[in-house]
Amino acid sequence: LECDLATNLVGQPLVRQQVMKGVREFLENRNPVKPLVMSFHGSTGTGKTYVSSMLVRYLFRGGLLSPYVHRFSPIVHFPHAEQIEQYKESLKHWIQGNLTNCGRSAFLFEEMDKMHPGLIDVIMPFLGPSWVVYGTNYRKAIFIFISNAGEEQINKMMLDLWHARKDREEISLQDLEPAISKAVFENPQSGFWKSGILNSHLIDFVVPFLPLKRHHVKQCIINDLVQQGLEVRPGVVEEVADSVPYFPEEEKIFSSTGCKTVASLISFFF
Repeated sequence: LECDLATNLVGQPLVRQQVMKGVREFLENRNPVKPLVMSFHGSTGTGKTYVSSMLVRYLFRGGLLSPYVHRFSPIVHFPHAEQIEQYKESLKHWIQGNLTNCGRSAFLFEEMDKMHPGLIDVIMPFLGPSWVVYGTNYRKAIFIFISNAGEEQINKMMLDLWHARKDREEISLQDLEPAISKAVFENPQSGFWKSGILNSHLIDFVVPFLPLKRHHVKQCIINDLVQQGLEVRPGVVEEVADSVPYFPEEEKIFSSTGCKTVASLISFFF
């Protein structure tokens, strides 16, 4: 996993550091006092879903298709605000049932910024440092929350760094964490709004995904060409990189879509 992150995850020093620290400490502890809970934050295409799928690929045979890996999307699984009480019951029973089957299960909650506020708090008893909940030992489970919340704060800090001529390697988690937590906690549209999960400090690792610059996008393009078995032509790499939108409007420093559209853009040039 560490090697794969170093080779294929572009421009995310804090992610590699935090994810490896969290996973290594958790797996090396034979009797963890609570599940591993990580929250991934950042803009589109910066690698949040990519890292979560890479993580379960190394931890579970079958990766995302493993019967012990469970993904939730608010748009697919919890679309109607008026049915929130029903969703709470279903979600609680689903997690309880699957942890009874296998205490080493993983639960991925995508697009937390679109989750109905209040819904996610139903899983609080599964995240804390208790031994048993509802008769189930659940301390070896992994929970990952994925969200665009905090992207504005992360992007602003990265822009300020760029203007100060500092490198992204110089940014620390301590610089970003307060701003992300504030953005997530104070947004009434966020699934974490006024959440007991944040209040009770149940998230072990807040993992910020930084916006990607043009040279990072070019690295993604090269990686994608290699994976597709296509020839890496410098001209094609430049053309695909030119097709990606960048911000701010005047300076065009960071990719607006990260590396998300790279694979589909490549097909236009081959």
